[in-house]
Amino acid sequence: MEQPRDYYYKVIVVGINGVGKTCYIRKLVHDTFNQEYKCTIGVDFSLKTFNVGDDAIVRLQLYDIAGQELFGQMTRVYYKESYAAFVVMDVSQVSEDSLDTDELDLSLENAIKWKKDIDRKVYIPGTTEPIPTVLLANKCDLIKEENRERLEKKLDAFCAEYGFVKYFLTSAQDGTNVNEAARFIVDHILEIDPQTQAENDSLDISGGSKGSGGCC
Repeated sequence: MEQPRDYYYKVIVVGINGVGKTCYIRKLVHDTFNQEYKCTIGVDFSLKTFNVGDDAIVRLQLYDIAGQELFGQMTRVYYKESYAAFVVMDVSQVSEDSLDTDELDLSLENAIKWKKDIDRKVYIPGTTEPIPTVLLANKCDLIKEENRERLEKKLDAFCAEYGFVKYFLTSAQDGTNVNEAARFIVDHILEIDPQTQAENDSLDISGGSKGSGGCC
């Protein structure tokens, strides 16, 4: 019996302090949630493994980059050889007054800053194309239900304008779309990886990438 093939992919997880980057990763990797906030210093590393079909294993190397690193000299080093990125924002901070306008509050403006920083500094290996970036609209458990539809419409337009491949409403506390977002990014990486393309693979994660998110 053939041994499963191993694929390793580095994924960076960025966003300003307090948006829930570390909590998202801990929920994804360990299925735990700790409400006590401790600021990440520099960068932390975690590993999440997925079985892909019957003959392959994908290992995501998640780099949790501290929020204060934005525009710092070290980000280029942290970003190096990444295949994809998560930009995390605190969706509960989106102003209700901005939901029906083009206004961007601080939470969305900061997401744009991270996206532009990534686009300038890291590319899909072997190309000059920016790596795919997914927006995690975290803390969605704090959203008022009556605002959800308007918020999703705003995030659809936001992702289309600024080049995010998709967004997910996530909650590190209750687990909403935590695994779905990671599965989506794995599927997307497999589609762009020259190695899997050369092997003519059609790899897919069982369960797909369904969830509350928008394609752009």
